[in-house]
Amino acid sequence: MARQHHIRKLLIASITIAILASAVYWVADELQTSRLQAMFYTRLARGLGFEVAAGPTGDIRFPGAGPYDKRLGYQQLPGFIERLTQQGFAVSAQARMSPRLLELSGHGIFPTYPEKDQAGLELLDCRRQPLFKARVPRRVYQNFEAVPPLLVDALLFIENRGLLDARYPMRNPAVDWDRLSKAAFDRAWRQLDPGHASPGGSTLATQMEKFRHSPGGYTESVGEKLRQMTSAAFRAYADGEETLPRRRQIVLSYLNTVPLAAQIGFGEVNGLGDGLWAWYGRDFADLNELLTTIDPDREAAIPLAGRRRAFAFKEALIFQQAQAYKQALSLMIAQRRPAHYLANGAPGLAALTDSYLRVMADAGVISPLLRDAALPMPLRLRTLVSAEHPDWFVERKAASALRGRLALLLDTPLAYDLDRFDLLARGSIDGQAQQLATGWLRGLGEAAGARAAGLYGFHLLGRGDDPGKLKFSFTLVERGDKTNLLRVQTDSGDQAFDINEGARLDLGSTAKLRTLVTYLEVVAEFHAGWSGLNPEALAMLPVDNADPLARWARDYLSKTSDRGLAAMLDAAMQRSYSASPAEAFFTGGGLHRFENFDPQDNHRVLSVREALARSVNLVFIRLMRDLVHHYMFGTPRSGSKLLEDQADPARQALLERFADKEGREFLTRFYPKYKHQSARQVEQLLLRDVGVSPARLASVLFGLEPDAGMDRLAAFLGQQPALANLSARSVRDLYDKYGPGRLSLSDRGYVAGVHPLELWLAGFLRAQPDASLASAFAASQDQRQAVYGWLFKTSNKSGQDVRIRAMLELDAFADIQRAWKRLGYPFESLTPSYASAIGASGDRPAALAELMGIVVNQGLRLPQAKIESIEFARDTPFETHLAYRPAPAQRVLPEEVAATLRRALVDVVQTGTARRLNGVLLRPDGSPVEIGGKTGTGDHRFDVFGAGARLVSSRVVNRSATFVFLIGDRYFGTAMVYAHEPFAARYKFTSALPVQLLKSLMPVLMPLLEQGRCSRAGD
Repeated sequence: MARQHHIRKLLIASITIAILASAVYWVADELQTSRLQAMFYTRLARGLGFEVAAGPTGDIRFPGAGPYDKRLGYQQLPGFIERLTQQGFAVSAQARMSPRLLELSGHGIFPTYPEKDQAGLELLDCRRQPLFKARVPRRVYQNFEAVPPLLVDALLFIENRGLLDARYPMRNPAVDWDRLSKAAFDRAWRQLDPGHASPGGSTLATQMEKFRHSPGGYTESVGEKLRQMTSAAFRAYADGEETLPRRRQIVLSYLNTVPLAAQIGFGEVNGLGDGLWAWYGRDFADLNELLTTIDPDREAAIPLAGRRRAFAFKEALIFQQAQAYKQALSLMIAQRRPAHYLANGAPGLAALTDSYLRVMADAGVISPLLRDAALPMPLRLRTLVSAEHPDWFVERKAASALRGRLALLLDTPLAYDLDRFDLLARGSIDGQAQQLATGWLRGLGEAAGARAAGLYGFHLLGRGDDPGKLKFSFTLVERGDKTNLLRVQTDSGDQAFDINEGARLDLGSTAKLRTLVTYLEVVAEFHAGWSGLNPEALAMLPVDNADPLARWARDYLSKTSDRGLAAMLDAAMQRSYSASPAEAFFTGGGLHRFENFDPQDNHRVLSVREALARSVNLVFIRLMRDLVHHYMFGTPRSGSKLLEDQADPARQALLERFADKEGREFLTRFYPKYKHQSARQVEQLLLRDVGVSPARLASVLFGLEPDAGMDRLAAFLGQQPALANLSARSVRDLYDKYGPGRLSLSDRGYVAGVHPLELWLAGFLRAQPDASLASAFAASQDQRQAVYGWLFKTSNKSGQDVRIRAMLELDAFADIQRAWKRLGYPFESLTPSYASAIGASGDRPAALAELMGIVVNQGLRLPQAKIESIEFARDTPFETHLAYRPAPAQRVLPEEVAATLRRALVDVVQTGTARRLNGVLLRPDGSPVEIGGKTGTGDHRFDVFGAGARLVSSRVVNRSATFVFLIGDRYFGTAMVYAHEPFAARYKFTSALPVQLLKSLMPVLMPLLEQGRCSRAGD
């Protein structure tokens, strides 16, 4: 019985041992092979996928704020889509995530799909030919085989030694049990000993999940670590149970994308290739060739006779290889704390790299020869990266235009960020035409090219003029059925700045076109309101005598038999004005005289149509005067009543506005003199123009220090040698007469001989030397009104009337500006002077092209399509395509007004200042293509005036010549030539120069546009 019991115990023990042994074996086997994990994750990973279908979908989940997802724009995609939708784009296709992928994403698992090591902005032209392609990182290994084995071995030794063990084809790369258990032990030990080192236990696969997808690229909790490991496991088994191909991909992707801090002049550094360039200036291809050729035993293959020569070569080569290897190894080590090791210098990094070299040689990872050659090598990190290749912006003008448009669409102002998005956009630019036009403009920078284009001659370039100092600009737009399509936008400048859209330029007489448009609009308004009235009703209309346009419109409609708008507009174009320069014009607060470009026009009386064709200044000055008077006296707020009725309360409001406006102008003039000066310097600057008079000095002091006492006055006066012996009684008399509260600001300024607002501003800045001009405006509101107290007195009606007229004129120009802006004028204000009719307010070539498009489109404003389609995140679960769906065309001019303008613009080419273009382009049947346009020459000067408005000096800041044009029924645009100081004063060219440029370019460019026409958006 006892024996049976003993046998039974032995049997139970044996079975228990067998079970435990089996369990240990199973666990050990699982830890090595991951068989069960492979079955588990492969089964769960089935059905992970996505497909792209037409239209938007709800079956999509966008990623969180991981660095990879933010850099490529995936995380921002919902906001981008919403913003683009508001600007005329619609989702044309989008990825649909599978139910399993949606489920796992809903549980917080990072989406499983083949991630990109390299991505960036791509731009295509209207023919889908490449215009621009950015790739980040710039230097990558294209496949695992391209990585030198030495670098693979080094990475695995440092981070994940068993990762590529081929004996275990199903191993889970997300977990390294040895490393994980050691990390857990070190973490526990650290709880007892805070000084104990506690390195992480992450594998390369888990590290990649962290630095790509975890918020900020960090592991903030145990839960986040588990999410990284689980996501890495799903990614490992997405293609089946065998993971060796995926493990090789992990090594490749890690080397290509590991974060390596940020470098000045380069930006964020990702990947070994970019890291070697950014931190060491190392050529990536050269380094890989060096490390691939290392063979420490190759001297055995060299014959004895050549071994001596080979030894010297090998000795030089091994040191090059050692330096390359040490630099690459240092970056693999630095990735653990990149900001510490790279941004703060190399001493600690060099010591750590040397220790790894020794350990790796002892372990047989590298040869002793390589170790010994590398150890003495210094690590010299770069502190600044210069541009790898200078950007020839002249060759990338189309890309710059499209990138600028994309930046606005996505509200991403930095090109640095935009270029890193995983985004493809197709623009309306015609790449072939763009390249031809760009090359043509560049060729004009050489005298031979300019001469071949006919740019030398009368009103063109002079015999000794250097075209290399000029900038040539050209824009061409094609009218589509629903949009205007930008086909060419380029200039000859070697810079990113686009002169077509980025500057406020004096474009001279092109402003006459805007003035003419406003004039014809006013006529059309008269027609709309009055054309249905009979002569008797017209005669009863309350038309102000100061509004000549209203008087003409009433008279015309009273007498004409043709009440049609087209006939009235033609009659308006035949109205005539004197071109005499003899008259002086009070405008913009002063008396001005103007000149015609051609003195032969001085004694002519010309119709508006003739004046536009010949570009006669004085006619348009007088036409602008009529427009201003119409807005001053012919609108419901008629200024005549204000000028006649002194009791009208609106007069006071206008006078207060005048005081505020002119006070601001004075403060703006005085502010640069005193800003950022010490109290003593302010005092000295103010006294420099004040005579040594007790009364003046006393007034200055109490202007600067309103609460100063008598002792302070005595000390202040005593600083002047001539007043050092002034008696105490005299000081008291001065204090009693000029002290605090004795004088108004205006009187104090008068006594001091200083403008009252200058005196106030000096005191304000003396107390607050760093105050801004805006702060001075805010603090001086009462003072500005007080200084003009005299103006509000009823006895000064004539003085009031002058200023009221000035404010009415200012309001009139605000009305004209709104009319111009409605048709694309790009600025928020006009110079309040009749000179705005001849270019004083500036313009932009692109804005003029928009106005010309309205004419070509018969009064309709069509949206302009620079970007026709956008594709985000191709081949990812977030893939989204958007296409431009333009809003309906907007009528901004009556069709009759547009037709009248077109005829007038054609006259400019047929009989006027652009007649050298007449008949240049022919149709296949030999008939001429109709061309119209408006020329303009701008000579922007910086003038300095002395007393009595005497011109002291004049400097030419820039000179421009512009031609805004239309060609047939489909094309329009601008051509411009521009010179900036210090070269502008050398040139005397006129708008004949861009006309000649167009004459030489269009016969070459138009056949190219016609032969390979891009498909039109929405056609």
